[in-house]
Amino acid sequence: MNVTCGTDIIEIERIKDLIEDARERALNKIFTPKEQEYCESKGNAKYQHYAVRFSAKEAIFKSVSDKLNDKFELTWNDVEILNDENGRPEVKFIGKEIKGLKNIEISLSHCRHYAVATVVAVWEE
Repeated sequence: MNVTCGTDIIEIERIKDLIEDARERALNKIFTPKEQEYCESKGNAKYQHYAVRFSAKEAIFKSVSDKLNDKFELTWNDVEILNDENGRPEVKFIGKEIKGLKNIEISLSHCRHYAVATVVAVWEE
């Protein structure tokens, strides 16, 4: 078994500015429709939820990048972060299969100013 990890932290204000400046273009490039629906349902706290998903995707890219070859491209919308029925975040890869990846776990957290995500990926040997 081989394990890789990734962590990312971001200022929520940066994501708020990005979304407000390039609204639809930024949202559609980075977030899936289901992620947008979830975040928008959070009212005034939506930017925290967008930011933590942005941070999660960065952490995922960090955790899998060493295992991917130059011909495999993973984009923002190939990764979706949604919550299960208990509110636990889950990672889904849309239309992509990452060879050798057995499991991926994610932890998300945010406060007024920052959002952080940590990812642990377990690989076949």
